Amino acid sequence: MMKYTELLAENRRRLALLPERRPYDPRTGEGCCGERTEVTTPLPDLPRAFVPVAMTRDADYSPRLGATAWERLRIRHDFEYWAWRCVRIFYKTAGGEGPFRLNAGQRRVLEVMEDDRRAGRPVRVIVLKARQWGCSTLVAVYMAWYQLVLLRNCNSLICGHVKDAATNIRSMLEYLLSQYPEELWDADENGGVRHPQLKSMGASQNMKALAGRDCRVTLATAIAPDAVRGANLSLAHLSEVAYYGATTQRSPEMLLKSIIGSVMPQPNTLVVMESTANGVGNFFHREWLRAEAGKSDKHAVFVPWSLIAEYSMDVADSDAATFFASFDAYERGLWDAGLTLQQIMWHRVTGRAYPSPDAFHAEFPFTPVEAFTLSGNHVFAPERIAELRRGTCPPAIVGELSRGVVRAESGGTLQMWEEPQDGAYYVAAVDIGGRSASADWSVISVLSHGAVPRVVAQWRGHTDHDVLADKAVALAALYNEALLVVESNTLESAGSCVGGDNSLTVIDRLRESYSNLYTRPVVDNLTGGMTTRIGFHTNRRTKSLLINTLIAAVRDGGYVERCDEACNELSTYIQHPNGSYAARDGCHDDILMTRAMALYVISTSAPAVAPASVPYPLPYL
Repeated sequence: MMKYTELLAENRRRLALLPERRPYDPRTGEGCCGERTEVTTPLPDLPRAFVPVAMTRDADYSPRLGATAWERLRIRHDFEYWAWRCVRIFYKTAGGEGPFRLNAGQRRVLEVMEDDRRAGRPVRVIVLKARQWGCSTLVAVYMAWYQLVLLRNCNSLICGHVKDAATNIRSMLEYLLSQYPEELWDADENGGVRHPQLKSMGASQNMKALAGRDCRVTLATAIAPDAVRGANLSLAHLSEVAYYGATTQRSPEMLLKSIIGSVMPQPNTLVVMESTANGVGNFFHREWLRAEAGKSDKHAVFVPWSLIAEYSMDVADSDAATFFASFDAYERGLWDAGLTLQQIMWHRVTGRAYPSPDAFHAEFPFTPVEAFTLSGNHVFAPERIAELRRGTCPPAIVGELSRGVVRAESGGTLQMWEEPQDGAYYVAAVDIGGRSASADWSVISVLSHGAVPRVVAQWRGHTDHDVLADKAVALAALYNEALLVVESNTLESAGSCVGGDNSLTVIDRLRESYSNLYTRPVVDNLTGGMTTRIGFHTNRRTKSLLINTLIAAVRDGGYVERCDEACNELSTYIQHPNGSYAARDGCHDDILMTRAMALYVISTSAPAVAPASVPYPLPYL
C-alpha cells in the first residue's frame, strides 16, 4: 500500500502534468502547436509573441509591418491565433460566450491536421471521440479558416447522419461570420463585400455561397450519398459516421466513394471523419481499424475522456488515502495508467448514472477498445478480442476454388493465409447460409489441427447448397483430406436436395464424394440401437458446447485468428437473458460458428485423418 505522503506527492505531480495546467495562450503563441519562434510585434498590448516559423519565412513578412498587416499575415499561418482572434463560441460549462480557445482534445486533433497541412500533404483524419469536447466545432472552424483566410474557390461539404446534425454544424459557420472582425476582412480583395456571409444559391437550401471568397458550402446526409457526386470539393467533414445507416440502395461506403471522387488527394484538401463509437463491425469501426493499422490514408486520432479538463472532481487531501484504498480493479488500472485521484473520482461518480460499465465506457471511453464496447451481455471480453485481432493480416492468396484448383482473383470469395503443409492435419468446418445476397452467409473455415490451431483458409459467400457442398469437399481435399465438419441442421430439413431431386440429398452427395466426414452418434428410431449420422447438429445443448469451447479459446489465446471480420463477429455476439446465444441485431455469426465447430472438434479428437467409419465424440442427440 502506498504511503499517504507518497500518494499525495504522486497525485500532485500528475495534476501538474495535466494539459490544462500547462501554459497555453493562443494570443502569445505559448504552448501552441508547430515549430515557433519569438518575435517582436507591432501590437501595442503584445510586445512579443511566439509565431509559426513559416510566418517569418513568408515573403510578406517584415519586422516593420503595421499592426493590421501583421495580424493578417499571422492569421494565414497561425490557426490557433486566428481562432482566438476571429471566432467566438458559446461555452456550455462557463455559461457564456468567448473567444475560441482550443481545449486539450481539440489541440490533439489540430496537431495531426496541421502536420499534414504544413508538410504539403492532403489532410486526412479519422477521429474516435468521447462526448462533449467540441470535435465538430474544431473541424467546422478549421474548414472556415481554409475558406476565409487560406484559399479561394475552396468548396466544402458538411455531412451528418441526419440533416439536422449537418445544419447545426453549418449554423456555427453562420454565427462565426456574423461576429467576424471587419478589420481582418479585406473588402477590396473580396469584390467589395464588406462582411463575410453565406448567401443562398437559387432555390437550394443545401448549398450556399460564401460571398467574396468564391466558395460554396454544401450540406449532405448519409441518406443521400449521390448528392455529393461530382461536387468539386476541397474540404469534407463527415460527422457521427458510426450512425450512418445502410440499405440495399445506399451505404456509408457509397458516400465515401462519392466524396473521394470529389476531393482530390492533393495539398490544401481535407477529409475528416469523426464519431463516437456505435458498436463494432460497422463502416466507422472498419475504417478506424484500417487507419489504426496504418492501412488507410487517414490518421487515427483517439481522444479519451481523461483528456477533457471538465471530467474531474475534487478529492480532499484528508480523503485521499481512504478513496485510494477503495479502488476496484478497474479504478486501480486507471491509476496505474497515470490518471489523477480527481479524474478517477469523476469516473466513479458519473459512472453510477449508467446501467452498466459498458454503457458508460461507450459514451466516455478511456481506450479505443472501450469506445467500441456495446452495452449488453457480451460473450467475449473486448480486451481478449483486441489481443486476438493482433494476429489478423491480409491473406496471402485471394481467389476462387474451382475443381480443386485455386485461381487467384481480386475480390474472390476464397482467402488463404497458409498453403497446405506436407504432413499437417486440418479441420474444415461449414456453416450453411442462404442463396440470396440478403441471406446469411455460407462459410467454410479451415484450421490447422494442433496445440494452438491457426486459421489457414476461409471461403465466404452465397450459393446453392449443393454447390457449397462441392466447394467444401474441394477445399477440404486441398488441405490434405481435412476432416470435413458440416452443420447439418439446414441439410436435414426438407428441400435440401440436389437440383430439386428428393432422391439425392446434399448429405448423400457429401457421402458419395468424400470419405473423411465428421459423424455423430444417434439413436436408430427403428432398431433402438446406435448408428451414426453425417454432420454436426446444432441445438441448445450442443451450441453451448461450441460457444464454451470458443470462449475458452479466445480467453486463453487458444487459437490464432487471421480474419478481421471474425473478430467483429466475436464483438457483437451476446447472450440473451434466457441463456441463448446470438449475434446482435443486424450482425452475423457465420464465421464465428465455423471457428467454434472446428475448435470443438480439434479439442475432442486426435490430430489425425480419421476414416469415415469412426465417429468423433459428441453428446447423444
